[in-house]
Amino acid sequence: MPEHRQQRALRMGVIGTANIAMRRIMPVLAAHDHVDLVAVASRDKARAERVGAAFGCHGVGDYAELVERDDLDAIYIPLPPAMHHEWALRALRSGKHVLVEKPMSDTYEKTLELMSTASELGLVLAENFMFLHHSQHAAVRAMLDEAVGELRLFSGSFAVPPLAPESFRYQPALGGGALLDVGVYPLRAAQLYLAGELEVLGACLRVDEATGVDVAGSVLLSDDRGVTAQLDFGFEHSYRSTYALWGNRGRVSVRRAFTPPEQLKPVVRIEQQDVVTERSLPEDNQVFNAMDAFVRAALTGTGPLTDTSVIHRQALLVDRVRRAATLVGDPKTRPSDVLAEDLA
Repeated sequence: MPEHRQQRALRMGVIGTANIAMRRIMPVLAAHDHVDLVAVASRDKARAERVGAAFGCHGVGDYAELVERDDLDAIYIPLPPAMHHEWALRALRSGKHVLVEKPMSDTYEKTLELMSTASELGLVLAENFMFLHHSQHAAVRAMLDEAVGELRLFSGSFAVPPLAPESFRYQPALGGGALLDVGVYPLRAAQLYLAGELEVLGACLRVDEATGVDVAGSVLLSDDRGVTAQLDFGFEHSYRSTYALWGNRGRVSVRRAFTPPEQLKPVVRIEQQDVVTERSLPEDNQVFNAMDAFVRAALTGTGPLTDTSVIHRQALLVDRVRRAATLVGDPKTRPSDVLAEDLA
């Protein structure tokens, strides 16, 4: 077993100074008992040094320099989606465990290469869907038989108000668009409850004429049992982050499914015939839980994050949605054009 897996502290570096890294991830890593936050990289060296000083680590002005450091065991990558593959692959090939922000990459083929490389090298590769690490979802699963019965329909929505115009989310070359940014959340949540490989029965992506990226979408899925999932997402909405499960006994809805604050006691609503019940669940810190799961997996070389089958299933489903989607809003763009571009 490699020496770094025996160490008590995981020596970590961060490639990129995205808002999510500085606001949510780096504070947790810097405070974690089993993490030594060593360095952060930005292409703006002065920015890297400022961020590094704020979190007690080195600031590096070059991504490649950070990847090749021999004092790192693992790297966290919060770059735009189109940059995930290049830097995750370089980090893996340099012998580092990798935690990459969702989505794992901007195409199915690139994700397959990352998974294959991690497997060959015996390294942990994880996709940072933090909501999966909140205890409310296990609590919901535990009440399904009693409150929902046989599942008939899953519905999920994640949408946010318009973002800053300069955001990478409006830049096609950087992997922008609502499907890869917010749509992947309800797609991943549906797989918690629907069985097996999911069929895309229909999908629609609304494309912004000015930027060329999808800014909203809807998807209809089905599993082999005929259980369906209705999903909605976008950048043009009032905030919504929810999912619901509807069965022959009742309906359960999760109000803050994807980004609950750590101080929040989530409320789950149960509707059965003429009775409506609301249950308050314990508060939980999904950011810490997600980081802790990665750290433990990297230090021991074992655990659920070493199983990349869930990453494969998610990447395949996103690819199927993209291929099946009808594009509206931009008369210059046709589904066949996008498919050819994706496969190039």
